[in-house]
Amino acid sequence: MSVIMETKNRHILLVMAIMIAISGIYWSCATVPITGRRQLSLVPESELMAMSYTQYNQFLEEHKISQNQEQVDMVKRVGERIASAVEKYFEQKGWSDQFANFQWEFNLIEDDTPNAWCMPGGKVVFYTGILPITQNEEGLAVVMGHEIAHAVAKHGSERMSQQIGIQFGAVALSALLSEKPEETQNLYLAAYGVTSQVGLMLPYSRKHEHEADRLGLIFMAMAGYNPSVAVDFWQRMAQLSQGGSPPAFLSTHPSDQARVNYIREVLPEALEYYNP
Repeated sequence: MSVIMETKNRHILLVMAIMIAISGIYWSCATVPITGRRQLSLVPESELMAMSYTQYNQFLEEHKISQNQEQVDMVKRVGERIASAVEKYFEQKGWSDQFANFQWEFNLIEDDTPNAWCMPGGKVVFYTGILPITQNEEGLAVVMGHEIAHAVAKHGSERMSQQIGIQFGAVALSALLSEKPEETQNLYLAAYGVTSQVGLMLPYSRKHEHEADRLGLIFMAMAGYNPSVAVDFWQRMAQLSQGGSPPAFLSTHPSDQARVNYIREVLPEALEYYNP
């Protein structure tokens, strides 16, 4: 068989493999509760939770837990209140399986960074540096609702699944370019890397942030916190980050003003769930 035929056959087989893989990815999708958005889900939840719990415990071992009992109690109280309200609502809707492997945990660490995050499975960390910005329990509920929303919507799993897809695409592209000179391959792969970062991964991150903002408002409202305070909170965040924010199109988070505008847009929906 000629070299040309061998190369052609390899390319045909590769295209077939890609089509089969894409078909598998299509069927490996889940639906985000409430928003109804379809999302990629390639990572077994049991594996994701195991990694999450290990990393969470390691993080706590390496960082100082706050000794301010009043602040610690507030973080736990708000977290448990929102998580309980969300679980109750999901149970009423028949979505209890969403929390099958969740183990809620809320901790406050001593760190001046204005930050908070939630790992898959409900492992939440707040930094003391964000408390002056949240100011009170309702302000803290804005951030808590947002972080819990990331976990409930399984954004961590989706991000890992996207990375798997990106890696698959890079391998496939490398194989397709195997007959080209090394310099050309490097140029193509470099261009692919930029495209995958700006064109796919970051826009999905901004989509996650918007979705977490929307769901977070709903979740805090379910727990009896007024979601309207979110506007003031994000305006305070905007003042804090003036001059230091990257352009919105190259950031995993929407710009502060874009976020405030979006929150105002979805606030009426959240208020429908608010029962003080």
